[in-house]
Amino acid sequence: CRQLFRSPSMPSSVIRPILKRINRPHDRDTPVKSKRRKSVAGTPSEEVVVEPVGGGEAASFCHEEIKNLLDNDHRELIGDFSKAYLLQTVEGKHQDLKYISPEMMVAVLTGQFSSLIESCVIVDCRYPYEYEGGHIKGAVNLPLERDVEEFLLKKPIVPFDASKRVILIFHCEFSSERGPRMCRFVREKDRACNEYPQLHYPELYVLKGGYREFFPQYQSHCEPQDYRPMHHEDFKEDLRKFRMKSR
Repeated sequence: CRQLFRSPSMPSSVIRPILKRINRPHDRDTPVKSKRRKSVAGTPSEEVVVEPVGGGEAASFCHEEIKNLLDNDHRELIGDFSKAYLLQTVEGKHQDLKYISPEMMVAVLTGQFSSLIESCVIVDCRYPYEYEGGHIKGAVNLPLERDVEEFLLKKPIVPFDASKRVILIFHCEFSSERGPRMCRFVREKDRACNEYPQLHYPELYVLKGGYREFFPQYQSHCEPQDYRPMHHEDFKEDLRKFRMKSR
């Protein structure tokens, strides 16, 4: 049961709050029964451990009841466990993060979720010369950890309408290292300044493929409509300086 409430910076396969915590028996030889949930596409499988209490008394929920509870909602919960993730996710390089496709990004940009999302912050983690050479419209350039802390955590964004969401979408050139790293950094710092499981930003995503995959498909959503790679011949010195700052 301890696994069910670990930090959502790891995969958020969490049991619904209705499940009660069951005390671990002192007898190590007591047999442990388990029920494994079927995997849902794009989400890791969840394992529920039910242990008898004290001298083999019945647990709070039988195996069939737990299975039914899990099967009723295949979506995983966001970081504060308050609700399920809104955007459809896809498999990505890092299993502990939630990735969205370029198509889903465009759906957000074009207001298809405006009734549910009050604020969507697109965090472009590339270096300034990359951002200036072409970026997603409305994205903010936050390449360093101190930039992110200043913009997002010093004065957290709070929705005026409590029924709506504030979501963050991170990306870099390929969303391979810089974007995922910054996404984890925000979750770590957010956890540190809140009482668990409360979070300023419980719903974080990473744009799969980064700007490199987004730009060729959706140039009209970029400004300027261009793409400047990190390893551009004209910006070797800028690259060196920002890599030093990022250490």
